[in-house]
Amino acid sequence: MKILFTFLLIVGATTCIAQAPSTPELYLGDKFNTPMHERDMALSPDGKEMYYTIQSGQGFFSTIVVRTKVSGSRWSEPVVASFSGMFSDLEPAFSQDGKKLFFCSNRPLSGDKKKDFDIWVMERNGSSWSAPKNLGPVINTEADEYYPSIANNGSIYFTAQYEGKGVGREDIYVSKWVNGEYGPVTALDTAVNSKSYEFNAFVAPDESFIIFTSYGRKDDTGGGDLYMSWKDAGGNWTKSKNLTRLNSPRLDYCPYVSADMKTLYFTSNRHMMAGSYAKAVTYGDLKKMYQGVLNGADNIYWVRFDVVK
Repeated sequence: MKILFTFLLIVGATTCIAQAPSTPELYLGDKFNTPMHERDMALSPDGKEMYYTIQSGQGFFSTIVVRTKVSGSRWSEPVVASFSGMFSDLEPAFSQDGKKLFFCSNRPLSGDKKKDFDIWVMERNGSSWSAPKNLGPVINTEADEYYPSIANNGSIYFTAQYEGKGVGREDIYVSKWVNGEYGPVTALDTAVNSKSYEFNAFVAPDESFIIFTSYGRKDDTGGGDLYMSWKDAGGNWTKSKNLTRLNSPRLDYCPYVSADMKTLYFTSNRHMMAGSYAKAVTYGDLKKMYQGVLNGADNIYWVRFDVVK
């Protein structure tokens, strides 16, 4: 009986770890997050691969790393992705069929001199990826393009700061995929974009909803909050709402919903640091705090998506 009880405890713990919580928690705790900056993750549609970004402080350099599923909720140790590590790469995103992987990079079109951030894409080639290909001048400009999100129909949503083209200081744009080509880039309307900053949007595969971050709105609780907008019966975006149960006084951004629509992942730099102490801290205290997971660096969180909806 004791052996059976122990087995049930182990199974229960494993199940608990494998399922997202009803309130935001660190994704797999310190088994995934570290004192470094982890942000903007994407899972392959089959759930067997995970790509995410490790970024230096103040964003000087960013690298995409990859993990593969071992069993249950266990992942392999992270390694730098085969296509990354030389220039700043970030914000991977799968196509809905898993055959393409998009990401942002300041790598050059030719030579070795880095440029502004563009969106690039690779195609699945067996167990590896083709060489990265720049999406071209319809999508990429002399300004930065960030955070691609791909709908079922191939349309791409992304973030950019274009002078005189959008609604606010930074906006979310879309380009429709028509007859094998990207169409004109247009800014989403004021149900989503505002005169402030909107960025890092995840769009549903059927484009029925969009989750994004905005900074500077009247109901912003801190350094930037997650918002959500649904499409109505007429295909128009409804007024976006603050996802208050997810947000913190810190920056909450980079939303991503799993292919099965069960789990929402997002990045946050919420922390457990204090501004003052009742008694003087020791050097050991400082080392423990500053080298801990909740030291103010970015971490990835997860939550059940049904409670968000």
